[in-house]
Amino acid sequence: MDIARPNAAKDKRKKRIIYAVVAGVILIGITVALSKLKPAAPTVERNLVWIDTVKRGPMVRQVRGLGTLVPEEIRWIAARTQGRVDKIIIRPGTPVEPGTLILELTNPDVESAAANAESQLLAAEAALTSLRVQLESSLLAAEATAARAKSTFETTKLRAEVNEALFKDGLVSELELKLALATAADGATNNEIEQKRYAFTKESIKPQLAVQEAAVASARSLAKLRHDELEALQVRSSIKGVLSALPVEVGAQVQPGTNIARVADPTKLKAEVRIAETQARDIAIGQVSMIDTRNGVVEGRVSRIDAAVQNGTVLVDVTITNELPRGSRPDLSVDGTIELERLDNVVYVGRPAFGQEKSTVGIFKLSVDGSEASRAQVQLGRSSVNTIEIVNGLQPGDKVILSDMSPWDSNDRIRLN
Repeated sequence: MDIARPNAAKDKRKKRIIYAVVAGVILIGITVALSKLKPAAPTVERNLVWIDTVKRGPMVRQVRGLGTLVPEEIRWIAARTQGRVDKIIIRPGTPVEPGTLILELTNPDVESAAANAESQLLAAEAALTSLRVQLESSLLAAEATAARAKSTFETTKLRAEVNEALFKDGLVSELELKLALATAADGATNNEIEQKRYAFTKESIKPQLAVQEAAVASARSLAKLRHDELEALQVRSSIKGVLSALPVEVGAQVQPGTNIARVADPTKLKAEVRIAETQARDIAIGQVSMIDTRNGVVEGRVSRIDAAVQNGTVLVDVTITNELPRGSRPDLSVDGTIELERLDNVVYVGRPAFGQEKSTVGIFKLSVDGSEASRAQVQLGRSSVNTIEIVNGLQPGDKVILSDMSPWDSNDRIRLN
């Protein structure tokens, strides 16, 4: 038979409550423990990131930029007068010598002006010749008159002296003596006048000729100018080199001062390299530079730094110090690397994709076994093209990730697979 147990239900309910409380406490403990656990680190493929080792030793600071080869000697040929392009003799790429005919212009007004100036010169020269003949004739006439006056003076003087001697002997009258002396005095006066006239005529020749000679010189200068303008219609090279540009075609009308041809010496080239304005502050004249022409690397030195910034870059001229590779020509694209300075015994690493010099950035540093990487705050120093100085935060031998890790900015740890 069944025995009544009045406390069994009560004990059963109590056990259930105890079990529920214990389970709740355990659940709460598990929840708290899980909440204190760090989130699982994301996994990154090792072959998708760039890993480099921090080193200590010498570091060469460099900056790099793109550029082109340009001739050191360029000569633009400008039109001296207005004209129409009548004939193109040679095209760009043709070697030229001084005096090589490049193209021909036509201008009837220039041809007419040259002919008129030549005629004016001939007329002025003829007038000068005629004036010189007239002045020489006048001089000869004055010289003849002066000679006759001198001869007359000498004759009358001699006659007066003879009459004076005869008068003393009583052979001539006093009247004849006075007449002879008066004639001699008149001859002396006339001789003096004619001598002065001759001297004046002789001295006046030079000023009169100078006036006409000046007119001839002016006409000759004008004729030369017009002749040079006529010659300038034949456009010729003034230096040895290669015709590199010809921005006109047959039939084009050009104005005075318009550049119609460019001649350059292809054997003397320099590199014009554009450097980012943020990297150009340490560039100085004379620094060594390496120019990569894609067909060889040549050495050069910085010869000029543009004072202005254009489109965020600074133009730097590099003079080539050794022979350029075959195939180098104007406007060839090149890479220029300029050496700024050499640093001894510094801690450095490859330049990260996101770090700028003299800044503090977070870089993932690998663990000893290389399976994980944690973010470390690193203070960067001076930078180069491919390397950057480590001021604080890393030690030689540390391995770091230099790739762009912006997708994991919210994580302090990653796993490398």
